[in-house]
Amino acid sequence: MLSICLIYSSLFMIFSLITFIFSVNFMILDYSVLLELEMVSLNSCSIMMTILFDWISLLFMSFVLFISSMVIYYSKDYMLNDLNMNRFIMLVSMFVLSMMLLIISPNLISILLGWDGLGLVSYCLVIYYQNVKSYNAGMLTALTNRLGDVALLISISWMINFGSWNYIYYLDFMKNDYIMIIISYLVIFAAFTKSAQIPFSSWLPAAMAAPTPVSSLVHSSTLVTAGVYLLIRFNFSFNTTMMMLMLFISSMTMFMAGLGANFEFDLKKIIALSTLSQLGLMMSILFLGEYKLAFFHLLTHALFKALLFMCAGNIIHNLMNCQDIRFMGGLIKQMPLTCSFFNIANLSLCGVPFLSGFYSKDLILEVLSMNYLNLYIYLIFFVSTGLTASYTIRLMYYSLMGNFNFLSLNMINDESKIMLKGMGGLIFLVIMGGSMLMWLMFPTPYFICLPFYMKMMTLFVIMIGLFLGYEYSVFYLNYNLKSLIYYKISLFFSSMWNMPFISTFGMNYYPIKLGYLYYKNFDQGWYEYYGSQKIYNSLSKSSLLLQSFFNNNLKIYLILLILWVLILLILI
Repeated sequence: MLSICLIYSSLFMIFSLITFIFSVNFMILDYSVLLELEMVSLNSCSIMMTILFDWISLLFMSFVLFISSMVIYYSKDYMLNDLNMNRFIMLVSMFVLSMMLLIISPNLISILLGWDGLGLVSYCLVIYYQNVKSYNAGMLTALTNRLGDVALLISISWMINFGSWNYIYYLDFMKNDYIMIIISYLVIFAAFTKSAQIPFSSWLPAAMAAPTPVSSLVHSSTLVTAGVYLLIRFNFSFNTTMMMLMLFISSMTMFMAGLGANFEFDLKKIIALSTLSQLGLMMSILFLGEYKLAFFHLLTHALFKALLFMCAGNIIHNLMNCQDIRFMGGLIKQMPLTCSFFNIANLSLCGVPFLSGFYSKDLILEVLSMNYLNLYIYLIFFVSTGLTASYTIRLMYYSLMGNFNFLSLNMINDESKIMLKGMGGLIFLVIMGGSMLMWLMFPTPYFICLPFYMKMMTLFVIMIGLFLGYEYSVFYLNYNLKSLIYYKISLFFSSMWNMPFISTFGMNYYPIKLGYLYYKNFDQGWYEYYGSQKIYNSLSKSSLLLQSFFNNNLKIYLILLILWVLILLILI
């Protein structure tokens, strides 16, 4: 009997090829299709489901389906001993289908369906290993994403002003309309929560509690890229002020994540912070007005990041679920093919010439150098690129070189053929994908005219980054690690400028403490004294008074009679 993994993997692969062929066809013809399907018609009111097929949506769908196909095939071995294998594959498939719905929607209502589907299924996948860490990570992920859902819901209600939810009709010519500005801000807010920009970054490394195939899918082409994709669609409605403000935030995210990855020791979290840095890069170039470049980097990044996670998953699998890079070392001898794939993906991430990452990253930095904005943006882009190279070489130094730092008996040392086939499907695209996409997407090439030293600046920055990364992470006998000498600074950087503490401890501790104070001083204090206790006291006092009346009834009756007579006499 065919396994569920093979069925879904084959299906996704077939659909991926079909959508890719259509995408190339649409690109050549400069063609797009807008389908309106009537769902319900009541009297004169009809509810339409709108679908948009153009080269952007079809190409992105093709990439998502291809990566999903490889990841599901890879899961066949990775999740082999899992009792709920079918449930896992179904969840991953629901995840992919939610992403499909989001990609093909030019309508805010159907986007919300896909958006919410991603949020809910991601929660189920993050808490898949049912332990406390997973539950906490799942709650943080779900609640942060809910903020974005709320922003989308508000923007849906604002779009009633236009008479339709098909935002695609209103983007360009309504740019300076105040309603469109409000909607744009809300959409940006939603995209920032989904793509984990500052100040919503803390959920992204926490979501690493999910199984590795899920991380591979989430961090390459589905959940986190949904925000970038939505902004690529909305980019025509942004005005200059909005773009400058968001450019600053996204560039800070890029820098912060790159810095954090240099201080982290968890293998999956390093790759997650690397994703965050690349998302910052995509957002930054998008807010500089180059939406095609952002989309180009989105696609090339999806390829090498999926491969990176799959290699990391294989390493963790063979090290009996150990994720700490300090326990690794010398893996090149134990797992040669996985390490080769890992190296290629890492070099592609750095932007080493003629791998897929080089084409998008180098182009982004050169376009930035061409239209100079200010010194801050120029510096932060190049410094972040250097940091990427730095944490990459650190990761390679810790995991691949030197001697093995783990108990040898715990090493399974089994490079599974199924996992290797899953990774092998991606490796060709990691090497060739960048040039192929560049030929496809830019029929008229970008003409970049720069002086020699600025042209070589990207390579120079990468070289400096590689050198610094090696120098910073090298260790031997009688040698103090730099990160331990400056322990507090290292902790500050590795915890993403204290963001996880603010978004968990800051959100829990102070409201609960405030609640306790209110309970103590108000509910058990003044409210109690002037509320229910006051009623009880006054009732008991009045009942005592009445009781004294009833006990001395004859005396009181006579006194009241005398009083009554006196009052009558006075009144007469």
